Amino acid sequence: MKDNSTTPKTDRREFLGSIAASAAIGITALATPLAAAAEPDQGSELEAWFDTIKGKHKMVFDVTQPHGITPFAWPRVFLTTNGMTGTAEKDCSAVVVLRHTAVPYALASGMWEKYKLGDAVKAEDPATKAPALRNPFEQPKPGEYKAPGIGPIAIGIKELQASGVMFCVCNMALTVWSTNVGTAMNLDPIEIRKEWVANILPGIQIVPSGVWALGRAQERGCGYCFAS
Repeated sequence: MKDNSTTPKTDRREFLGSIAASAAIGITALATPLAAAAEPDQGSELEAWFDTIKGKHKMVFDVTQPHGITPFAWPRVFLTTNGMTGTAEKDCSAVVVLRHTAVPYALASGMWEKYKLGDAVKAEDPATKAPALRNPFEQPKPGEYKAPGIGPIAIGIKELQASGVMFCVCNMALTVWSTNVGTAMNLDPIEIRKEWVANILPGIQIVPSGVWALGRAQERGCGYCFAS
């Protein structure tokens, strides 16, 4: 009887080899941005950004992956319910850390369409229930998002920023994902990363890593909320 086991084993070795190659490229690509993040001047600027955390009640929201509207609903719930119990928005601080597969939420919709980021990170458009071709929270239509029994909720990124919510994005994950996408599309990952950085939404701070940011926020007195 002919042994047909060779082909599956070969395919598996090729598949594993492609993953290893992609990982090697990703590690190499990390060197420059991580070195830049370690520069003293930039470090001082980042610490100053976290020093703006203030108020009576403070919370950091750890957004690690797309999960419908919840990563953006929780900061609004935090501010709204503190208001209901006597603490105004101006006396609260909410920090949203976008990391791991949630980093595309820091990017303009054009990048989602161009690089099919909804497919890449398994992010569904809440309106269409299909892989998102836009950043669903960049500029939602008025009343686009509603909560049962509550009604419309203002959870667009600009709307949350207007309420004082601070957003930051993980540099390490941004670099890894731009490398993964570039490798899959046979494009230069370094150029893709430059384009992504140029298309980060206004007011969103790049930080060395999401876990670094979570630590800094908690050092400033923020409670921790896993927001996925």
